[in-house]
Amino acid sequence: MIQFGLDRLLADPALRRPLAGRRVALLAHPASLTRDLTHALDALAALPDIQLSAAFGPQHGLRGDKQDNMVESEDFLDPRLGIPVFSLYGEVRRPTARMMDSFDVLLVDLQDLGCRIYTFITTLRYVLEAAARHGKEVWVLDRPNPAGRPVEGNLLRPGWESFVGAGPLPMRHGLTMGELGHWFIQTLGLTVEYRVIEMAGWAPDAAPGYGWPMAERSWVNPSPNAPNVSMARAYAGTVMLEGTTLSEGRGTTRPLELFGAPDLPTRDIITGMQALAPAWVQGCRLRECWFEPTFHKHARQLCTGVQIHVEDPTHYDHAAFRPWRLQALAFKLIRQLRPDYPLWRDFPYEYENDRLAIDLINGAPLLREWVDDAAATPADLEAFAAPDEAAWEEIRRPFLLY
Repeated sequence: MIQFGLDRLLADPALRRPLAGRRVALLAHPASLTRDLTHALDALAALPDIQLSAAFGPQHGLRGDKQDNMVESEDFLDPRLGIPVFSLYGEVRRPTARMMDSFDVLLVDLQDLGCRIYTFITTLRYVLEAAARHGKEVWVLDRPNPAGRPVEGNLLRPGWESFVGAGPLPMRHGLTMGELGHWFIQTLGLTVEYRVIEMAGWAPDAAPGYGWPMAERSWVNPSPNAPNVSMARAYAGTVMLEGTTLSEGRGTTRPLELFGAPDLPTRDIITGMQALAPAWVQGCRLRECWFEPTFHKHARQLCTGVQIHVEDPTHYDHAAFRPWRLQALAFKLIRQLRPDYPLWRDFPYEYENDRLAIDLINGAPLLREWVDDAAATPADLEAFAAPDEAAWEEIRRPFLLY
């Protein structure tokens, strides 16, 4: 039976002993739950030996109520516990001195998706940096990486750091939040008291979850458009759709598992993908579909699209599935079939106004340039991605806890 870090902390008084007599804050979101689906804030508040003094919410809020990117949360007073709840996605994204003064130890209990662009890891970096400056302690209550251990994508290039690019990671990094904390501390040269309450029994290579213990734990959205493990598996590729004019399925019941737009030649796209780079479409099933988003891009317009199916064990192959390459390949086919298609969306993205969103998402312009270069082949993308992936496998090795 798997135990997440939160459950181990709650069950073992010895693990909590260093917190005695200290003010404790919690950074959490809606998926910060115990095995019986009690929220971490309530579970910790019920312990007589824990003195909760504050709580923090990341992007989408502690309650997870903010639907889209760049929709900010406000600070508020928890009505039951009477403690302040500070937003790290509102007026600030880095904790202020006043926020840091509210606690001695910060517990971080965030379900991640295993993708560089998912901003909870950037928030972890920011709180570690603030803790180093203010002499505070940080504990990560570790949770699974639902995308498992596979690595994919180019490393973020120097100068491309942003709120969706916390450091020189590949798109799919294969680490847990606890492991990432150790990597941030070493990479940034931080001096900070840091502890990971490790999971017990996590088996990231085990079927059917390959990262998420499907038979043992319910999935609860860590953010509004992360509704299931299928989305978590596909996200390292489909998140790139946020930098395009294509719908990523926001406003449908399968966000970030499909893509489309009005009059997109999806059947030709699928056929072309399978012919151009058959190895990049393995491990999943692509299905032509139609959808009409209720909001967001192409709202109330009929879209032709492609759904990426990764939940059926008869066609999902965890080791073979490469979502970043698959989505890049789809862009390539659109560019080949419709050379003048307005694919890249030019708009403010996560408070960045001077660089294209697709480049921010990828931590470099490399992928966009590959798509737009009519002469570029799949081998050309492999030439810049594969060495980065191999390098990251070695870089991350000392930080693996499981």
